Amino acid sequence: MRVNGRVPPESGLLVEDADRVTVNGRRVEPLARHHYLALNKPAGVVVTARDPESRPTVFDLVRESGAPRLFAVGRLDVATTGLLLLTDDGELANRLAHPRHKVPKEYMAAVAGIPGERDLRALREGVELEDGWTLPAEAEVIGASRGLARVRVVIREGRNRQVRRMLEAVGHPVRQLERTAFGPVRLGRLRPGGWRKLRPEELESLREATS
Repeated sequence: MRVNGRVPPESGLLVEDADRVTVNGRRVEPLARHHYLALNKPAGVVVTARDPESRPTVFDLVRESGAPRLFAVGRLDVATTGLLLLTDDGELANRLAHPRHKVPKEYMAAVAGIPGERDLRALREGVELEDGWTLPAEAEVIGASRGLARVRVVIREGRNRQVRRMLEAVGHPVRQLERTAFGPVRLGRLRPGGWRKLRPEELESLREATS
């Protein structure tokens, strides 16, 4: 056995997660205490354990992850696609979802019409919805074509269908919506329906965001 390429002393050695342990040249992976997954949720898939309408769920997509029980960090409605975090670490999930930590969530929306500066300023200052004023958001138009605009929106709270309601409130209903980032974790090139384990640096950044 070697630790970081060296034979450990006979007295023993404390091994940490960052250390590389090999036996006969083959790396030994430590047992994970918890599971942390990033999933690209497709449209039509629901974020529930069971659906009365028998629609596919996000948990159906990650059955091969080896985690006996996972739950979602926040939610995405059935039509919204993109990044969803799944874990069995209840403590971290609760901190990430709690509004006091204001963990940013980035979305790309295709909306009807082209938002003007007045519309964007309203999003940046806060929009009045039926459940109260929203926190200031980041908002910018990325591009436009054929009467639709692509708008990047970053919010720091997690109300039900919040981005859709905010954009509709300023006169630009959402036609398509995708979450592209949750805190430091980005969707990247993960295919729809695909998932991956979070990298150690991503997990550490998530913990720092809620410390």
